[in-house]
Amino acid sequence: MPLRLDVKRKLLARSDRVKCVDLHPSEPWLLAALYNGNVHIWNYENQQLVKSFEVCDLPVRAAKFIPRKSWVVTGSDDMHVRVFNYNTLERVHQFEAHSDYLRREVSIVIHPTQSFIITASDDMMIKLWDWDNKWQMKQSFEGHTHYVMQVAINPKDNNTFATASLDRTVKVWQFGSQHPNFTLEGHEKGVNCVDYYHGGDKPYLISGADDHLVKIWDYQNKTCVQTLDGHAQNVSSVCFHPELPLIITGSEDSTVRLWHSNTYRLESTLNYGLERVWCIQAQRGSNTVAIGYDEGSVTLKLGREEPAVSMDQSGKILWARHSEIQQANLKTLDAEASEAIQDGERLPLSVKDLGACEIYPQTLSHSSNGRFVVACGDGEYIVYTAMALRNKDFGQALEFVWASDPNMFAIRESATSLKIKKNFKDYKQIRTDTVLEGIEGGPLLAARSPSSLCFYDWETAQLVRRIEIAAKHVYWSDSAEMVAICGEESFYILKYNTEAFANAASDEITDDGVEDTFEVIGEQGEGVKTAFWIGDCFIFTTSLNRLNYYVGGEIVTIAHMDRPLYLLGYMAKESRVYAVDKELNVVSYKLLLCVLEYQTAVMRRDFETADKVLTTIPKEQRTRVAHFLEKQGFKRQALAVSQDPDHKFDLALALGDLKTAYDLAIHSDSEEKWRMLSQAATLKSELMLAGECLGRAKDYGGLLLLATCAGSAPLLTKVFTSIPRFR
Repeated sequence: MPLRLDVKRKLLARSDRVKCVDLHPSEPWLLAALYNGNVHIWNYENQQLVKSFEVCDLPVRAAKFIPRKSWVVTGSDDMHVRVFNYNTLERVHQFEAHSDYLRREVSIVIHPTQSFIITASDDMMIKLWDWDNKWQMKQSFEGHTHYVMQVAINPKDNNTFATASLDRTVKVWQFGSQHPNFTLEGHEKGVNCVDYYHGGDKPYLISGADDHLVKIWDYQNKTCVQTLDGHAQNVSSVCFHPELPLIITGSEDSTVRLWHSNTYRLESTLNYGLERVWCIQAQRGSNTVAIGYDEGSVTLKLGREEPAVSMDQSGKILWARHSEIQQANLKTLDAEASEAIQDGERLPLSVKDLGACEIYPQTLSHSSNGRFVVACGDGEYIVYTAMALRNKDFGQALEFVWASDPNMFAIRESATSLKIKKNFKDYKQIRTDTVLEGIEGGPLLAARSPSSLCFYDWETAQLVRRIEIAAKHVYWSDSAEMVAICGEESFYILKYNTEAFANAASDEITDDGVEDTFEVIGEQGEGVKTAFWIGDCFIFTTSLNRLNYYVGGEIVTIAHMDRPLYLLGYMAKESRVYAVDKELNVVSYKLLLCVLEYQTAVMRRDFETADKVLTTIPKEQRTRVAHFLEKQGFKRQALAVSQDPDHKFDLALALGDLKTAYDLAIHSDSEEKWRMLSQAATLKSELMLAGECLGRAKDYGGLLLLATCAGSAPLLTKVFTSIPRFR
């Protein structure tokens, strides 16, 4: 089946001919080396030109980020390498590197761990330079008999690298040896480009040449394993995508072609009308791809960056690295180490390899009981046993979702067809009258179209309710009483009435289902990225990288995150929310279950349960609970619960509890609090108290005014006894 990936253009920047592109690993920056002698840095998120360097009057053929030094290193036709600080735009260093052009887009390559760069040129030489040793040349490599067009370092062995040359060969070299380890021959014309496969399962190289062909090589057996024929002109750039099962090739025929790296099927052809393609760069840990053309540069996002990962209720996490399935277990963490872990800190989990998946998983999902896990991608699904990863069921599907019943699931066969399976056998078929964008599992089967959301009963396949909303995700609570419907920039909380559908007469079921099945109880203008429920509390992450929870109409922020995180679930014993980033680092955040249970009980007006739970809440968490009670209108209970004197003082004033406010003011002895209390006392005609407060606040003018207006002799006496010089 074909690989199904959305291609989204993030940036199209017209410019002079682009000979090299690079992507910054942490900033949304595209680096473009131009034929007119300039280097541009674009922000591909907001489409703005961030920085520009004037390098020289001749073409700049190579440019690379060195993020650990905040540098950009360039190579140009004047045979010089120049180094710039991309923050200050200052030129840090320059030197003459070769006796002929520094050639092509990746003729400068940065060593991933050492302080080295490798340069290659039309002088047929490859040179190694060390910036920590004042840019000394550490080694040169000779062996090619024509221009050296590109260099690529082996990501699995940083001591070896490959070069492409117009002498029609690819050579593999090793640091420390002046001569190549071996040579790969097979192209009929000059080789322009070379790249390594990043995964651990294949020892592969890829090359592109002027014979219009792309060849994949096994560098252990030194054989060509596949030839890709499709371009109509010279192949100028090739790339194994580091995260996706994709080969990306660019040619002077103006096209970029995407090939499946497992099946070698041509998946897509892109043409942005910018004439010849010169360079392609993909980024490790990201789905972003940059392309350089005759007339500008393009940045694309391929597919989604959310990792294929799932956690069951016991804390076992499964994820996919390429096609390899791996497991980590939260229960293996040492108890003392777990207590010491800070919020947002990476968890030191041991990872176990479970084996390879027959497809490239774009999603992984556990069944409700954790017994099975499904991998879905490439238009297929495979259900495995979660423990041993044994194949249980498979088939073709655009999408797969589980029911609350672990023995039932649904697949989206096409844009208008759904199939429900029970005990791994065909059970029901649903044909829709609208084109579907996706499906969601849970107590009901939800089908999303661009303008509506339809809920179906799993057992009968009947329409339960149609809601006119452009939904992106649907999340059910464990009790099946609450559901969150999330759109692009907002979400709705609905209460589900099971009995309404079960008791509905046939004539009450309209084309929109049964009206009384759902009741809207909340709406919030927050975009939800990932989410789950804990009881009646809705935990979610936002596009602004905040971790929040929603309960009782209020949103509480748990943490501000420094990068996008994808929620895995919650472990009640540890009282922690677990999440993972796109590089599969697992982190956690403290969230006490007793706090959530208390808030849930308050929302249900079950104050007897709330009082019992309150005794289990640590004192340092009670002020947070008090703020929640205040927002719900329970100020007196909030006053009793709060541990923050300032908060208690504000609550006491709001309740008119002047005695409590007076005690708190004495404790803090703040002039501001005394003024506030004097105003409250005046409003309640407690003039002597108001006078005392004004005196303690040293507001003698206010005290005199109060005494005069009230015509109170005791207050006038207090004025003179309060002012130091009259004592």
